[in-house]
Amino acid sequence: MEQQQSNQNNTIQEALHTYKEGLHSFTQKLPHIAKSYNKFTESCFEEGTLTKKGKQLIALGISVYSQDEYCIIYHTKGCLDQGCSEDEILESVGVAAAFGGGAAMSQGVTLVQEAIQKLGNNSSKQAFQ
Repeated sequence: MEQQQSNQNNTIQEALHTYKEGLHSFTQKLPHIAKSYNKFTESCFEEGTLTKKGKQLIALGISVYSQDEYCIIYHTKGCLDQGCSEDEILESVGVAAAFGGGAAMSQGVTLVQEAIQKLGNNSSKQAFQ
């Protein structure tokens, strides 16, 4: 168990390192784009009406929903750096899961059912021929 946790920790650290290396390389090749992007994102995460902590929780939820592994790691670290508790982080993940499940449910109760109604009769065979 301890070895598995050590391997996972190494993987997380490697992912952060890989991201930082990639960002550095990108910045060397396209400094004007990287600097503009970094300035924009830094502005987005500044304290404002929403706290930095709240913004990191939102970003983590979006990262989980979009299944962006690097952002999941990066924003989990951001949450921890902003003092989020494990419960707050996991609740953010729960909201993302509810939203993701909600998106699937909303399509199921609307578009899928509409398609069944429209395609469920004999005309559906003609639509695909």
